[in-house]
Amino acid sequence: MNLRQALTFLTVAELGAVSKAALRLRVAQPALSRQIMGLEQELGLRLFDRVGRRLVLTGEGEQLIAGCRLLLNSVSSLKEQAQLLRQGDTGVLKIAGSSQHIESVLSQFLHLYAKRYPRVEIRIREGTGGEILTMLERGEIHLGQNLLHAVKLNEQHFGSLPLGSVQLLAACNPSMHLGPDRTIEIADLARFPLLLLDTGFGFRRAFDAASRVAGLKPTIMFESRNPHTLLALAEAGHGVAIIPSQLQCWRYQLRIVGLTHRRRILQEPLTISWDKRRLLPRFATDYCAMLAEHMRETFPITRPTEPATAKRSVRSGVRRATRRPLRGAGATRS
Repeated sequence: MNLRQALTFLTVAELGAVSKAALRLRVAQPALSRQIMGLEQELGLRLFDRVGRRLVLTGEGEQLIAGCRLLLNSVSSLKEQAQLLRQGDTGVLKIAGSSQHIESVLSQFLHLYAKRYPRVEIRIREGTGGEILTMLERGEIHLGQNLLHAVKLNEQHFGSLPLGSVQLLAACNPSMHLGPDRTIEIADLARFPLLLLDTGFGFRRAFDAASRVAGLKPTIMFESRNPHTLLALAEAGHGVAIIPSQLQCWRYQLRIVGLTHRRRILQEPLTISWDKRRLLPRFATDYCAMLAEHMRETFPITRPTEPATAKRSVRSGVRRATRRPLRGAGATRS
């Protein structure tokens, strides 16, 4: 049974006459009769009995009518859905990102996106660099967030949009002496036990690459897939955690410094990528542009903390500033 036969069957059943159905469907009566006969032959069932001048459904026809209505309703629903999709403001958008990207960026950004595209359903998957690339290659997601140099994208098949850069940071207990500045040379980490994300993360591979360039052979105390495990261990004084600047650290008491090599800040470009062989709807391309703008306004999530000496000087300056009015007021009264 094809859709034309299903529509003919329903119309004849509703109107009870081939002539009336032919007028409604704008089909010649002999052609419509042939359609009914062909459908009965195809199904091996008699669908109508003639009672006087009317055609009445047989018992078998009654059994088929509900399924036939369901079929045509489904087609109508698909047409409506296709019309909405052509408008580019409704549908399902599948995205993937690292745990820190989801926590620090998407947790706030998705509210902004939903205001513009309230009829788009977002489905999020968490993964590391290689896992996200695999999802893109298999067509399981539309968009994937990654560090640019962490995975090798086939530029013939994949497109990408820059989202800014992620700085490499070192975090430790404030009592640990990393030096007086807001930065530390990556080679100087050799004397500290390090807390690292595992090798599945693009950020970890970026750190390993920078270590090789700097000649650093790190002493790895612990590796984890959970960046907050590293922060908790660092806060407790068990080592120095190497973290990306898009990770939220405000819940921890930490000293944070930036990593440099030959005084150049170490950072990695962040991108969002897609498969160019799949046509992206408008709401997906707008998602990329809106996310890039949001990240320009909010990055970096975490910055190096002020050195302890600077904090002491600021506090002493505040104390001096608060004393002067008191002395002045006393002099006035005398």
